[in-house]
Amino acid sequence: MVDTSTVLLVAAKTVTLFCGAVLTYLTYQAYRRTASPAMRALWVGISFVTAGAVFAGSLHQVLNVTVATSVAVESVFTAAGFVVLTYSLYTEQPSEE
Repeated sequence: MVDTSTVLLVAAKTVTLFCGAVLTYLTYQAYRRTASPAMRALWVGISFVTAGAVFAGSLHQVLNVTVATSVAVESVFTAAGFVVLTYSLYTEQPSEE
C-alpha cells in the first residue's frame, strides 16, 4: 500500500513536469522567434528548475537515493535556475539598428 505523501509527491512532480515542459517549450519558441538573449536565459532558467524537480524525484523513487540527497540535488538545480532567471531580467536587449 502506497502512503498518501508518496501519492501527493508523485502528483506534484507530474504537474511540475507537465507545466515545466509547456513553459520550456513556449519560452524556447519565443527565443527562436526573437533571438533575444533575455528569452534564451529565461528558457534555460525554467529548464533548470523543471529538470531539477523531476530529476530529484526520480533519484529518490527509482534509485532509492536518500531524501536528503535528492532534496540537495533539487536545491542545486533550483538555485542555478533562479540565478539564470534573475540574469534574464537584467540582460540587455540587442539594438534594432
